[in-house]
Amino acid sequence: MNAILIDGKKHAAALRDQVAREAAVFIQSQGRKPGLAVVLVGEDPASQVYVGSKVKQTTEAGMASFEHRLPATISETELLSLLDRLNNDDMVDGILVQLPLPRGLNAENVIMKLNPAKDADGLHPENAGRLVSGMPGLVPCTPLGCMFLLQTAHDKLDGLNAVVVGRSNLVGKPVAQLLLQQNATVTVAHSKTRDLADLCRSADILVAALGRANFVQGDWIKQGASVIDVGINRLPSTGEHGSKGKLVGDVDFESAKNRAGAITPVPGGVGPMTVACLLANTLTAACRRAKLAAPQFSLNTFRPAA
Repeated sequence: MNAILIDGKKHAAALRDQVAREAAVFIQSQGRKPGLAVVLVGEDPASQVYVGSKVKQTTEAGMASFEHRLPATISETELLSLLDRLNNDDMVDGILVQLPLPRGLNAENVIMKLNPAKDADGLHPENAGRLVSGMPGLVPCTPLGCMFLLQTAHDKLDGLNAVVVGRSNLVGKPVAQLLLQQNATVTVAHSKTRDLADLCRSADILVAALGRANFVQGDWIKQGASVIDVGINRLPSTGEHGSKGKLVGDVDFESAKNRAGAITPVPGGVGPMTVACLLANTLTAACRRAKLAAPQFSLNTFRPAA
């Protein structure tokens, strides 16, 4: 393997440590803990694991966790009523509704109900607009995590060619905006893009976020490029002893690692950073609500020792 492995677990731990230190400063100043409310509707196994991890890491960072587990049968009116209460709760600084929602609940209506100042996952249209306009807001956690990881491999992104494969509101569009803010030259590709492989070969930075297992092949990658693999896909089970299939990204890691200069693994890459950025967003929201300066998380924290 020639590529540097960008260890998301290690960098996420560094960010969580910094959040914990800044949370302690907030508590001393305000006499209360920054609070994150997590809302889980239904019993999707993967969502339950994610929510459990978020709750655990919130409390470990010295922050208050407010967990709301609701049945899949809850009406949209009842769910929106809960969000109204959380919007008006002074102990809650950040709100996360775990997606996807069960059938019959409209995710767009739920996101629109959130107070943008408490939208810990940065999905409200007001926060999306602030990101495009370069105004302060809450940034979606996964794209923010991608940027932290990229900046462990690059001192600066000025003038680098970046290709984002995927145009979702959750990852593709916001990560493209963040790359632009760091002075990269950005192309957003998607399923209708012509000559996608050739386009990817032009990228100094390649962000794969399209949700297709092992889609990006090693020979699509420019020698020495940095590759951020956002995908998380479970391959079909082998059927042995009821085991689950292997987790893989959108990039064929085995062929890519011999061409990339730096690459994130799956699992253990972007995923851990997403949760750490959720905590960072909650603390940022808490400070803004208290009329305090938002914490400046130093990118030097994430740079590996020479």
